[in-house]
Amino acid sequence: MPIVDHPLQDATTFATLNRQLEERSADEIVQWATQEYRGQIALTCSFGGPSGMVLLDLALRHDRDIPVLVLDTSLLFPETDALVIAIEQHYGISVQRVRPALTLAQQANLHGAELYNHNPDLCCKIRKVEPLNQALKPFGAWMTALRRDQNPTRANTPIASWNERQQLVKICPLAQWTERQTWSYLHANGVPYNSLLDTGYTSLGCTPCTQRPLSADDARSGRWVGFAKTECGLHL
Repeated sequence: MPIVDHPLQDATTFATLNRQLEERSADEIVQWATQEYRGQIALTCSFGGPSGMVLLDLALRHDRDIPVLVLDTSLLFPETDALVIAIEQHYGISVQRVRPALTLAQQANLHGAELYNHNPDLCCKIRKVEPLNQALKPFGAWMTALRRDQNPTRANTPIASWNERQQLVKICPLAQWTERQTWSYLHANGVPYNSLLDTGYTSLGCTPCTQRPLSADDARSGRWVGFAKTECGLHL
């Protein structure tokens, strides 16, 4: 695997690195990432979609101690909470729940009840973006399960990039994967996944902002229905 000098913020260095990584399998990319940033890398997983579960399984094969973070917005589906517990038992790990600074009651006092219904961008900022920013401060690299086929906004996702907001290296080992590859891996390896995905849901976030997809061609069409919003802001 490629060995790169630090710092990695240089665009030319990332261009070279990505050309190398594009030729590698997801498992090889995860192996490189966990070795290169051992003790400095965290993995985030929503415990909603199938991709995060694939990445979690791959990562734990190479680094049993990698921190696994989930953004606990206090608005997750019960099935998502249940999966976190099932994963902890399945792999013998402790998932770190990253929570917002504000409770839902405090948020309602400041911004009005059900903020997600009238300003979902602000709700996502408070309950997802800002908590993640704080949680990633101790780390030098962040591994996440973005795929290019998930949404047009993710079509050009690089495998490795410098993330200005968090000031660290962002690594997406599954960027080249398809939905079919993802599900094939889950079934072949007996990886637990969210039970709601067997009931018609294709992309899961918080309960008030998630429906079954409105379009069979867009897995994320059930997210933030009625708003011109397709991302929570974590990957923008």
